[in-house]
Amino acid sequence: MEELELYLEDAKEQMNKAIVHVGQELAKIRAGKANPSMLDSIQVSYYGVISPLSQISSITSPDARTLFIKPWEKGLIQEIEKAIMVANIGLTPQNDGLQVIINIPMLTEERRKQLVKQASHECEHCKVSVRSIRKETNEQLKKVKGVSEDDVKNAEEIVQTLTNDSITKIETLLKKKEVEIMTV
Repeated sequence: MEELELYLEDAKEQMNKAIVHVGQELAKIRAGKANPSMLDSIQVSYYGVISPLSQISSITSPDARTLFIKPWEKGLIQEIEKAIMVANIGLTPQNDGLQVIINIPMLTEERRKQLVKQASHECEHCKVSVRSIRKETNEQLKKVKGVSEDDVKNAEEIVQTLTNDSITKIETLLKKKEVEIMTV
Protein backbone atom coordinates (compact mmCIF):
# COMPACT_ATOMS: atom_id res chain seq x y z
CA MET A 1 0.00 0.00 0.00
CA GLU A 2 2.90 2.35 0.80
CA GLU A 3 4.31 1.76 -2.68
CA LEU A 4 1.02 2.89 -4.24
CA GLU A 5 1.08 6.08 -2.18
CA LEU A 6 4.66 6.79 -3.27
CA TYR A 7 3.67 6.49 -6.93
CA LEU A 8 0.66 8.76 -6.35
CA GLU A 9 2.79 11.35 -4.57
CA ASP A 10 5.37 11.23 -7.38
CA ALA A 11 2.66 11.68 -10.02
CA LYS A 12 1.23 14.65 -8.14
CA GLU A 13 4.68 16.24 -7.87
CA GLN A 14 5.44 15.71 -11.57
CA MET A 15 2.08 17.18 -12.62
CA ASN A 16 2.66 20.22 -10.40
CA LYS A 17 6.10 20.72 -11.96
CA ALA A 18 4.50 20.61 -15.43
CA ILE A 19 2.00 23.30 -14.38
CA VAL A 20 4.76 25.51 -12.92
CA HIS A 21 6.75 25.07 -16.13
CA VAL A 22 3.86 26.06 -18.39
CA GLY A 23 3.24 29.07 -16.16
CA GLN A 24 6.85 30.14 -16.69
CA GLU A 25 6.56 29.61 -20.44
CA LEU A 26 3.36 31.66 -20.59
CA ALA A 27 5.06 34.48 -18.66
CA LYS A 28 7.63 34.70 -21.47
CA ILE A 29 4.91 35.38 -24.03
CA ARG A 30 4.63 39.13 -24.09
CA ALA A 31 1.17 40.61 -23.92
CA GLY A 32 2.08 44.09 -25.16
CA LYS A 33 2.94 45.33 -21.69
CA ALA A 34 6.55 45.80 -20.63
CA ASN A 35 7.49 43.07 -18.19
CA PRO A 36 11.04 42.34 -16.97
CA SER A 37 10.37 38.58 -17.29
CA MET A 38 10.30 39.09 -21.09
CA LEU A 39 14.09 39.20 -20.88
CA ASP A 40 14.56 36.09 -18.71
CA SER A 41 16.00 34.10 -21.61
CA ILE A 42 18.68 36.71 -22.47
CA GLN A 43 22.25 35.56 -21.81
CA VAL A 44 25.12 38.09 -21.83
CA SER A 45 28.85 37.52 -22.09
CA TYR A 46 30.29 38.93 -18.85
CA TYR A 47 34.09 38.74 -18.88
CA GLY A 48 33.89 35.61 -21.02
CA VAL A 49 31.26 33.94 -18.82
CA ILE A 50 27.71 33.60 -20.16
CA SER A 51 25.38 35.04 -17.50
CA PRO A 52 21.63 35.71 -17.32
CA LEU A 53 20.83 39.38 -17.94
CA SER A 54 19.06 39.61 -14.56
CA GLN A 55 22.29 38.72 -12.74
CA ILE A 56 24.38 41.52 -14.25
CA SER A 57 21.83 44.34 -14.24
CA SER A 58 18.61 45.65 -12.78
CA ILE A 59 15.59 45.54 -15.06
CA THR A 60 12.72 47.92 -14.37
CA SER A 61 9.52 48.86 -16.11
CA PRO A 62 8.66 52.51 -15.43
CA ASP A 63 5.53 52.27 -17.60
CA ALA A 64 3.60 49.75 -19.72
CA ARG A 65 5.66 50.47 -22.87
CA THR A 66 9.27 50.72 -21.62
CA LEU A 67 11.97 48.58 -20.02
CA PHE A 68 15.14 50.04 -18.48
CA ILE A 69 18.16 47.77 -18.12
CA LYS A 70 20.79 49.31 -15.87
CA PRO A 71 23.95 47.16 -15.83
CA TRP A 72 26.06 46.95 -12.69
CA GLU A 73 29.00 48.08 -14.89
CA LYS A 74 28.67 50.67 -17.69
CA GLY A 75 31.06 48.68 -19.88
CA LEU A 76 28.38 46.01 -20.33
CA ILE A 77 25.92 48.24 -22.20
CA GLN A 78 27.16 47.16 -25.66
CA GLU A 79 27.24 43.48 -24.64
CA ILE A 80 23.64 43.72 -23.39
CA GLU A 81 22.48 45.41 -26.60
CA LYS A 82 24.23 42.73 -28.65
CA ALA A 83 22.68 39.91 -26.57
CA ILE A 84 19.17 41.35 -27.01
CA MET A 85 19.64 41.61 -30.78
CA VAL A 86 21.07 38.07 -31.01
CA ALA A 87 18.17 36.68 -28.93
CA ASN A 88 15.82 37.75 -31.75
CA ILE A 89 12.84 38.46 -29.49
CA GLY A 90 11.53 41.28 -31.65
CA LEU A 91 12.80 44.12 -29.47
CA THR A 92 15.26 46.87 -30.43
CA PRO A 93 17.53 48.13 -27.67
CA GLN A 94 18.81 51.71 -27.45
CA ASN A 95 21.18 53.21 -24.91
CA ASP A 96 21.67 56.59 -23.34
CA GLY A 97 25.18 55.89 -22.03
CA LEU A 98 23.94 54.80 -18.60
CA GLN A 99 21.35 52.14 -19.39
CA VAL A 100 19.71 50.19 -22.18
CA ILE A 101 16.19 51.29 -23.05
CA ILE A 102 13.69 49.05 -24.80
CA ASN A 103 10.44 50.50 -26.12
CA ILE A 104 7.76 47.85 -26.46
CA PRO A 105 5.76 48.30 -29.67
CA MET A 106 1.96 48.04 -29.68
CA LEU A 107 0.71 44.62 -30.75
CA THR A 108 -1.40 44.32 -33.87
CA GLU A 109 -4.60 42.24 -33.80
CA GLU A 110 -2.90 39.62 -35.99
CA ARG A 111 0.11 39.42 -33.66
CA ARG A 112 -2.19 39.06 -30.65
CA LYS A 113 -3.89 36.09 -32.32
CA GLN A 114 -0.48 34.52 -33.02
CA LEU A 115 0.47 34.93 -29.38
CA VAL A 116 -2.79 33.30 -28.26
CA LYS A 117 -2.00 30.36 -30.57
CA GLN A 118 1.50 30.16 -29.10
CA ALA A 119 0.07 30.13 -25.58
CA SER A 120 -2.43 27.43 -26.61
CA HIS A 121 0.39 25.37 -28.05
CA GLU A 122 2.39 25.62 -24.80
CA CYS A 123 -0.66 24.57 -22.77
CA GLU A 124 -1.39 21.66 -25.10
CA HIS A 125 2.20 20.47 -24.63
CA CYS A 126 1.69 20.60 -20.88
CA LYS A 127 -1.58 18.64 -21.10
CA VAL A 128 0.21 15.94 -23.10
CA SER A 129 2.90 15.79 -20.39
CA VAL A 130 0.27 15.43 -17.67
CA ARG A 131 -1.49 12.65 -19.59
CA SER A 132 1.79 10.83 -20.12
CA ILE A 133 2.50 11.09 -16.38
CA ARG A 134 -0.94 9.55 -15.78
CA LYS A 135 -0.20 6.71 -18.21
CA GLU A 136 3.22 5.95 -16.69
CA THR A 137 1.84 6.06 -13.15
CA ASN A 138 -1.04 3.72 -14.02
CA GLU A 139 1.43 1.26 -15.57
CA GLN A 140 3.56 1.40 -12.41
CA LEU A 141 0.50 0.90 -10.20
CA LYS A 142 -0.46 -2.29 -12.08
CA LYS A 143 3.02 -3.75 -11.49
CA VAL A 144 2.89 -3.33 -7.71
CA LYS A 145 2.82 -6.73 -6.05
CA GLY A 146 0.93 -7.64 -2.90
CA VAL A 147 -1.97 -5.21 -3.25
CA SER A 148 -5.58 -5.94 -4.14
CA GLU A 149 -7.15 -5.03 -7.47
CA ASP A 150 -9.50 -2.69 -5.59
CA ASP A 151 -6.55 -0.77 -4.15
CA VAL A 152 -5.03 -0.44 -7.62
CA LYS A 153 -8.39 0.74 -9.03
CA ASN A 154 -8.72 3.30 -6.23
CA ALA A 155 -5.19 4.53 -6.89
CA GLU A 156 -5.97 4.83 -10.63
CA GLU A 157 -9.06 6.89 -9.79
CA ILE A 158 -6.91 9.20 -7.66
CA VAL A 159 -4.46 9.55 -10.58
CA GLN A 160 -7.37 10.43 -12.87
CA THR A 161 -8.58 13.05 -10.39
CA LEU A 162 -5.05 14.53 -10.24
CA THR A 163 -4.97 14.58 -14.04
CA ASN A 164 -8.36 16.31 -14.29
CA ASP A 165 -7.35 18.89 -11.67
CA SER A 166 -4.06 19.56 -13.46
CA ILE A 167 -5.73 20.01 -16.83
CA THR A 168 -8.27 22.39 -15.27
CA LYS A 169 -5.40 24.45 -13.81
CA ILE A 170 -3.67 24.54 -17.21
CA GLU A 171 -6.87 25.69 -18.93
CA THR A 172 -7.32 28.39 -16.29
CA LEU A 173 -3.76 29.64 -16.92
CA LEU A 174 -4.48 29.70 -20.67
CA LYS A 175 -7.73 31.66 -20.24
CA LYS A 176 -5.95 34.26 -18.08
CA LYS A 177 -3.15 34.58 -20.64
CA GLU A 178 -5.64 34.91 -23.52
CA VAL A 179 -7.42 37.76 -21.70
CA GLU A 180 -4.07 39.41 -20.95
CA ILE A 181 -2.95 39.14 -24.60
CA MET A 182 -6.21 40.29 -26.16
CA THR A 183 -6.66 43.27 -23.79
CA VAL A 184 -5.51 46.38 -25.62
